[in-house]
Order: sequence, then structure tokens, then C-alpha cells
Amino acid sequence: MVPHLVTALSGPINELEQRILDSMPAIERWFRLEWMEHTPLLYSSVDVRNAGFKLAPVDTNLFPAAWHNLSPAMLPLAVQAAMAAIEKICPEARNLLIVPQNQAHNTFYLSNLAQLRSVFHMAGLHVRIGSIDPVLKKSTTIALPQGESITLEPVVRTRGRIGLKDFDPCTILLNNDLSAGAPGILEDLHEQYLLPPLQAGWASRRNSTHFKCYDEVAKRFGKLIGVDHWLIHPLFEKCGRIDLSTDDGLQQLTHGVETLLAKIRKKYKEYGIKEKPFVVVKADNRSNGMGLLTVRDVAQLAVLRQGATAAVDMVLQEGVLTNERVNDAVAEPVVYMLDRYVVGGFYRVHAERSVDENLNAPGAHYVPLAFAESTHLPQPGMRPGASAPNRFYMYGVVARLAMLAASYELEATDPHGEQYA
Repeated sequence: MVPHLVTALSGPINELEQRILDSMPAIERWFRLEWMEHTPLLYSSVDVRNAGFKLAPVDTNLFPAAWHNLSPAMLPLAVQAAMAAIEKICPEARNLLIVPQNQAHNTFYLSNLAQLRSVFHMAGLHVRIGSIDPVLKKSTTIALPQGESITLEPVVRTRGRIGLKDFDPCTILLNNDLSAGAPGILEDLHEQYLLPPLQAGWASRRNSTHFKCYDEVAKRFGKLIGVDHWLIHPLFEKCGRIDLSTDDGLQQLTHGVETLLAKIRKKYKEYGIKEKPFVVVKADNRSNGMGLLTVRDVAQLAVLRQGATAAVDMVLQEGVLTNERVNDAVAEPVVYMLDRYVVGGFYRVHAERSVDENLNAPGAHYVPLAFAESTHLPQPGMRPGASAPNRFYMYGVVARLAMLAASYELEATDPHGEQYA
């Protein structure tokens, strides 16, 4: 299903959809060539916003959770993608260890782990879940709402490897964003694949690096299919380190917001867009706990001074409206990928949020969509905006661009100067 759009299905978004469908052979060849040069992430998810006049990724998650929100129809494709990834990374692999978030007691998050375990088990691996949480001292089995159960076991490290007491894995799958930093138990592992690598964690990752890489990818892709890359790319400004407790810090942030708003207004004027532009203020390093702030007017920035006690690296991102609805509630698609393959996704829906707000908040619920179903294959010749499969294909293309940018990002930040896998 595709939620209805509040905006009229005409103009740039349909032109973009048509151009992407017409360019499908060139697009898929381009991706194949990119993956010959760059290593796709083992898994990722991308939040996509469809404003009706542009379609852009607004967040790329390298440690995706919520796999249990994908429909059962996506499982066969996810298993095939997992098989392809493991065959490429470690063909002789028998054992896979999933390392979850610490203090993982939330049954929704644990259901996500159970789904990941199922996918990689069906891909032909022995899968167990090993926690690096120092609080966990012994194996703990937790019942899940669907009647399943999951067992968390304390990770042990011996001779430069990690595993469990009676389980020595070839590959470790991190489902922990390391926002508190990379613990020593995961460093300098000997002959084990750690995926994603440590520099993908939020203790070292920077939003601005990802945005810069995505800008490069979007420009090249726009040139490939002959469209303005702004239609698939949110503009951004890196502010650097700002101390909002000072007048100079507030002035610096105000100047950055004004500059970015001016750039957005120029693009809106070019395309005849009547909406009021806005900017999202983010921490460049997400691990510092600073929340997102939507800004339409610089006067709103004063709220950030409340409680500001230390300098924070900040980045500004063009706000992208979401004009999609599910049962009259604001919605946005989230696309899930394993290796280079789109395997499914869902609509994140929030009845209490507005079109310019972050929907990834308490009160959200999820409506699955399945890219794996045969009825969701692209249908050439359909009128733009009239075909759910064609819209899904466009979502998947944009999500893969963001995932490719993440590959660029990890290569650029690899401390050893090598591809990460």
C-alpha cells in the first residue's frame, strides 16, 4: 500500500519517478559498478521523506533495529540477501554472534533481535546473542509477546577473540550503536569480522561526514539520470563546535540557520514551492543526547540555550516535509537493506506529530510494506503516482543511494585506510 499524499501528485516528484523508471537499466548498472569499488554495509535502514516536490533521505541508520516490524513477506528475500552477504564476507562461516544494545530489556527491541536471529539462522548459520553489558553476569532467557523467547549470554574474550563460553563465532554482527564509545572488549579482534566496524558507532561517527558523502553520491546520480540532485538531497551546513551558553555561540548558530534558510528559499522559488522552509538542528555527534529541533525562524533558537552547559558540534539539515498519510496520520517510509539489496520496510506513522516533526518518537506505530512480493515489482508504463510498486522502487533507489554514501563514509573514516570488510 501507498499512503495518500496531501500534495497533488504532479510536478517534480512524478517527473523524478518517471525519470527513475525510464533509467532503470542505467541505474542498476551504475549500482553494480559502484559495488565493485565499494563495500556495501551488512545491513542498514534509511528514513525517507516524500514532500510531494522532493524525495530525500533524512537519516541513515547503520545499526538498524525494528526488524520485527517488517512483514513476513520480506523474509525470503532477507534470507537470500543474508546468504549472499555471508558468502562474500566469510564463506566458511558457521557461527554468528549478535551483540545487542546494553540493558536490552525492552520486548520490542528483543523481538527485533529474534527476527535478526531467524534471518541469519535460515541463511545457514548458528546464531546466538552475546551481550557486552557488564550488568549481565549469566545467561538470561526472556519470553517475548509472540510466544517466542530469546536468550542473552555474557560475552567472553579469550586470545584476542570474543564469543560465548562454548561458542566461537567467525562474524560478529553489532546491533549496538556504541553511542557510549567503543568498549575495549570489541577492539583489536583477531581474525573475526566485526560488522559494522567500530568507526560506524556514534561515538566517532559524524552526521556531517555522511551528508558530505551523500551530496557527492546524489550529484553523480543526478547527472546520470538528468535531474537536479536537490530533488533527492537535503541541503546542509556544518556549524562546528558551538557553545550556546554564550552570545557568540548563539550568533554563530543563528548565522548558519539564516544561511541555510536562504539557500532553501532560493530552491523553493525556482520550483514555485509555496511551503515555508525549515531547518533541522542536529548534534553532529548523536551520542551527546541533544534532540532534534525544527526551526522556521531564528527566534526559535533561544530554546536551545536552556540548559546548555557545554560546547556541542552541530550540523544543520534542510527540513523535508512528509506529506504522506496513513489513516489521516502523518507517515514516512523507512527502507531496510541487507548487503546491497532492498529487503523491505515499513511506514512509521505518528498521529500526534506534524509534517515537519521527527516521527521517530514515543507514540509512533508501524505499517509494514513488503518489497519482496512479486506484485511489488516495478511496472513500466504506469502513469507516475498511480503505481505503488513504482513508488516503492523509487524509495528503494533513494535508500540505496544513502547506503552507498554510508559506504563512502566508512571508507573515509577507516583508521587503517582500507575498505571496512
